[in-house]
Amino acid sequence: MTTERIGPPLTGGEREMLRAFLDFHRATLAMKCDGLSDEELRRQSSPPSTLSLLGLVRHMAEVERTWFRRVIGAEDVPLVWSDQNDYQAAYDASSATRSEAFAAWQAEVEHSRRIEAAAESLEVTGHQPRWGEDVSLRLVMLHMMHEYARHNGHADFLREGIDGVVGA
Repeated sequence: MTTERIGPPLTGGEREMLRAFLDFHRATLAMKCDGLSDEELRRQSSPPSTLSLLGLVRHMAEVERTWFRRVIGAEDVPLVWSDQNDYQAAYDASSATRSEAFAAWQAEVEHSRRIEAAAESLEVTGHQPRWGEDVSLRLVMLHMMHEYARHNGHADFLREGIDGVVGA
């Protein structure tokens, strides 16, 4: 499997740029997982951390669901892997498979894209209960890029530890 990653445009409107950069970071995470078996994706290659590439994919499904569906969309949906609102549950990929993790993640990304596209502007707000504050769609998109960028850095080290592949 080879993920196509399209570079963001060098010019354009704010919303177009936010969409493109977010999709670029999403594709980067997928690229870091290309060509690996389920066992390799579950490998915790940076002891003592228990983090794995598959755990990152599962975590990002939770993050997409939380920020777009629960916060901006105001949907009353549980987390993907925890009915106790435990965000750490997603990191436990010990019995996870690529197919279930990627299906959940890709489904959440599609929900996120639909919610963002349907929003009349970046000024649309939703309530973030953990912060006790309303937040704009603009903040959510910027936060998501930050979240992906940070975790893609983790993915760089995890992938290198598995098979020596570096770069994005």
